Amino acid sequence: MRVQGPLTVALVIATPGTGWGGMEKHTADLADALSAKGHQVHVLAHPAYSERFTTPVHFHPLPFRLGRRNLWLRHRLRQTLDFIHPDVLHAQGNKAASLVTAVRRKVPVTLGTIHGTKSSHKDFDKLDGVIGVSREITDSAVHPNTRLIFNGLQPLEKTNGSALQVPKIPIPAERPLLLAAGRLEPVKQFDRLIRAWAQADCEGKLVILGAGSQRAQLNALIRELGAEDTVELPGHEPRIFPWLQAATACIISSSREGFPYIMVEALMAESPVLSTPVSGVGDFLSQNCIAASDSVEDIATLISTHLAQPDLLAASQRQSFAWAREQLSLETMVSETEAFYRELLEND
Repeated sequence: MRVQGPLTVALVIATPGTGWGGMEKHTADLADALSAKGHQVHVLAHPAYSERFTTPVHFHPLPFRLGRRNLWLRHRLRQTLDFIHPDVLHAQGNKAASLVTAVRRKVPVTLGTIHGTKSSHKDFDKLDGVIGVSREITDSAVHPNTRLIFNGLQPLEKTNGSALQVPKIPIPAERPLLLAAGRLEPVKQFDRLIRAWAQADCEGKLVILGAGSQRAQLNALIRELGAEDTVELPGHEPRIFPWLQAATACIISSSREGFPYIMVEALMAESPVLSTPVSGVGDFLSQNCIAASDSVEDIATLISTHLAQPDLLAASQRQSFAWAREQLSLETMVSETEAFYRELLEND
């Protein structure tokens, strides 16, 4: 089996096109970087994502709004793969892994990336290899050929400059500035964060950047707590790095994560990170920067403890910033993924 030279890689995202999260971002970054290294990259995804992937990446729109057992979806997927003839078929997430297992035909190597913490990863059992984006996920996978590869980003100095432009939303002057960012959805537990902020009774401001279905509910909670002057929900901000560089700290309040991209972004921007005990944070944050649980009380304790001594918090995470630059770069993520492709092809 050919293991040297450019490869033909097919990446499958099976989400229904209703949102753009960490898994979709991971796939877009991987596709662009593999293509830049000379590989022929094809992305099979919902039509809503077509503008996220540009030439030379080849985009193939498929009806992934349909269920994984839908015969028409499976037929279209087989048809597309027969046209592409990939060397490597890489599924992103559980639904994609299930579909790849169902339709694999004459593909030398199949593998999948597990992006989230779930009770079962059986959809990946029949693939040739599995990538876990955090140590917790990798340790929970029962597949005999599993590899830990962290999500990675371009360092700021290697971006095209857009990350450093003036943000769309003005950064407030109040300090300390506690920043959270993500979809306004239940899994992020921004309601608990707002309650914890009110309970911590700190000076400064909490800003939650993002859009989602809970905006009205969260605004109502802010009014109920009388926190209109200290909590803001200004919307989605595409230029997050200036915010991270200005923030006293970035906080993750989620009930679960696979490997939070906001942590990678924050550490790359040398912004201290506080977090609930979700998957992925333990490898890069000291234990005292991780809440004992995701309860309102423990999040409030985490906030009040560290915002009282922001200089000490920043100093305590200098090693985390260095680890991030070394281990969480896009170059490292792509090189390790490419090496795994070639190892699997060699063993085919």
